[in-house]
Amino acid sequence: MNLKLYHLLVFTCFLLLVKSTTAQITLGQELGSINYSEPKEYEIASVNFRTKDNSALDQNILRLLSGLQVGNKIMVPGDEISNAIDALWKQGLFTGISINASRIENDKIFLDIELEERPRLSRFRFTGVKKNEADDLREQVRLIRGKPINENLLVNTKSTVIAYFVDKGFMNAQVEVSSQPDTIPGGGELMNIEVKKNRRVKIHKINIAGNEQISDRKLKRKMKNTKENPWWSLFTTSKYMEDNYIEDKEKILSMYYDKGYKDVKIVKDTIYKYDPKRINIDITIDEGNQYFFRNINWIGNTKYTSKQLSDILGIKKGDVYNQANLEQNLFMNASESDISSLYMNDGHLFFQITPVETFVSNDSVDIEMRIYEGKQARINRVTVVGNDKTNDHVVMREIRTRPGQLFRRSDIIRTQRELSQLGYFDPEKMGVNPMPNPQEGTVDIEYQVEEKPSDQLQLSGGWGAGRLIGNLGLAFNNFSAKRFFKKEAWRPLPSGDGQRLSINASSTGRAFQSYNLSFTEPWLGGKKPNSLTITAYHSIFGNGAPKNDPTRSVTKNTGLILGYGRRLKWPDDFFTLQHSLSYQYYELENSTAFVLENGFANNFSFTTVLSRNSIDGPIYPKSGSNISLSVQLTPPYSLLQGATADELVTDQQKYKWVEFHKWKFDAQWFTPLTKNKNTLVLMTRANFGFVGLYNRNKGLAPFERFRYGGTGLSGLTWGAQFLGAEIVGLRGYDDGSISNQTGNDAPIYNRYTMELRFPVSLNPSATVFALAFAEGGNAWNSFGDFNPFNIKRSAGIGVRVFLPMFGLLGLDYGYRFDDIPGRPDMAKGQFHFIIGQNFN
Repeated sequence: MNLKLYHLLVFTCFLLLVKSTTAQITLGQELGSINYSEPKEYEIASVNFRTKDNSALDQNILRLLSGLQVGNKIMVPGDEISNAIDALWKQGLFTGISINASRIENDKIFLDIELEERPRLSRFRFTGVKKNEADDLREQVRLIRGKPINENLLVNTKSTVIAYFVDKGFMNAQVEVSSQPDTIPGGGELMNIEVKKNRRVKIHKINIAGNEQISDRKLKRKMKNTKENPWWSLFTTSKYMEDNYIEDKEKILSMYYDKGYKDVKIVKDTIYKYDPKRINIDITIDEGNQYFFRNINWIGNTKYTSKQLSDILGIKKGDVYNQANLEQNLFMNASESDISSLYMNDGHLFFQITPVETFVSNDSVDIEMRIYEGKQARINRVTVVGNDKTNDHVVMREIRTRPGQLFRRSDIIRTQRELSQLGYFDPEKMGVNPMPNPQEGTVDIEYQVEEKPSDQLQLSGGWGAGRLIGNLGLAFNNFSAKRFFKKEAWRPLPSGDGQRLSINASSTGRAFQSYNLSFTEPWLGGKKPNSLTITAYHSIFGNGAPKNDPTRSVTKNTGLILGYGRRLKWPDDFFTLQHSLSYQYYELENSTAFVLENGFANNFSFTTVLSRNSIDGPIYPKSGSNISLSVQLTPPYSLLQGATADELVTDQQKYKWVEFHKWKFDAQWFTPLTKNKNTLVLMTRANFGFVGLYNRNKGLAPFERFRYGGTGLSGLTWGAQFLGAEIVGLRGYDDGSISNQTGNDAPIYNRYTMELRFPVSLNPSATVFALAFAEGGNAWNSFGDFNPFNIKRSAGIGVRVFLPMFGLLGLDYGYRFDDIPGRPDMAKGQFHFIIGQNFN
């Protein structure tokens, strides 16, 4: 007999023997045994499952799994028993299965099935990992109490943990998974997952092949998070991360797509060890051909002509085939200058456009734009969810989408901006849920918001001019005056109506004290966005000497401001116009900070501010601008009275009624430089201020000028609060040092600022961003001396932290490039630290 045939027969006999013993039923000794040579049919009278330790089992589930049900007829011996054992074994719950016949009565058989259960998981723990890593791993391994522990579970757990660390660059991570009896009540097994991460693997070399149109250097530069790290490099970060590598490969392809290589692909990439701590990456690219747009045809458009749509698309015959640019000009770009926005801003919510490549020849592509315009949709219902603190009417009055109006995408975007500007909601978690009804041609819109803390405990302080000033204030930004007398509303304060109440006190001790109370109603009357603001303040400034001291010097300033503002509709509704009346009364006794040593002065003025604010967020703006032009005027008392030089001899005569006119221009622009979540933003700013006079005989009053230089923190520069001087910061220089060149506070100034801002965290509970800045400016005594290009320059870096309860915290380091006459001792560089306000 052939030897191979002999071995095959032996192996087959062995399998048959195993099969027959698997299906064997053992009878109790008192009943004898079954004759296996003559199978017989029995009816199952009962099926009873039990374990060696008599633990509770679900009999019905086990009968269902095994297929052995009371009343079923089975052959003994036969396949039904074997199938039952196989079915139970596949569950992975048992290590041993034994089927016994406890007795037989005529043609009925009573079955007992003894099961040996696998140990079950009671707990699991990680060693060798950080807490945050353990938290992430718990979600990935998905181990639950009571799960049977088998070899498959141990292997899968180990593989999952290794994969987690490999994705994070720990390609040499080692994991051991074991179990042991647990000591807690209830028993079970404790699984130990021991991790040895070892060091992250770094990238030694990235080799790119097949690229002829784009150089290795440009492609590697595009791989932002996958960098080479040769032995001589000290600063390049080159840790290998699987997710980053996959993302960077897509960036390589995107670079080719933007240049018209729409067929480009990475045909092969290999990762292999260079040495125990470093790897090499080989990438092979098939660039394919470069393509260009040829003919673009429009089908299905009835509202706009093909020429109008082509002009908006902005792609001409012969342009490089750039898929990203095509999609950006078709679908929802940020500037709303795309085809979809054109339709959706005119009610066509159901609009669809599908670009189809109809012909590709050599290097040219024909595109057919297939349009479904759909009928215009009207808004049915508008709802808001998530405003647990803010009252509905406060939110609804900012919403631009109204029932009955045509649907407009631009209205939704504007609504999100307005809600963000309120400062009550987390801008990162705002959402819009349109619920269209194509049959009715309507849409329901649900705005989703999440409240964030908006009230502030303002603790601010700073150091300047050799003094420390402290500030304590409370700002309730979502106050409710009408609920003030309702006991249940004090949780801890009446809130929800969008009003602002602020109380502020500043002091350096006995020498300086200032108190301020302000209330703003942003929607006076509740129907239109017309604001009313009332502010009262009182300040005391002097040398701190007691009242009976003959050397006592004190200046008191008491004032009241009444303001009214409204939102304009022309040129657009980003414009606001604000008016205010202000009255200040000065009382002086041996004053050293004022040209009038003893006496009093009155300052009554009218201010108008025209502004346009389109920034997208109050804390970290990413786009938009904030531009304002203001003029502040007092009546020309001396001209109206016809006062001559002889009648304006004493300081009391000159300043009994202060007169001046003040003009200011301030513009800020925010430009996003990246499109990802952590948007890099360029902020540019220009400022100009001028204070003029009416009567040369009276001269220019020392009031309302500009104190320029340093932190821009009020109260740090001598007498600024009492002369109404506006504090303007220029980092890198001492407080007030720029304006001091003129001998007094300056009547003219300019400033230019550029800041590059990077968000570290946009979490509303702690917003953090870093910045680098360059700025310059100067101050002059007259227009004859004014030169906008003769500026004092500085540059530096800084950080901002916004905490809802404390406001904005700032720390900047500024380095000055220019000297100040008469200030040879000024440091070249200095820190500027403030709490509670931004640099002005």
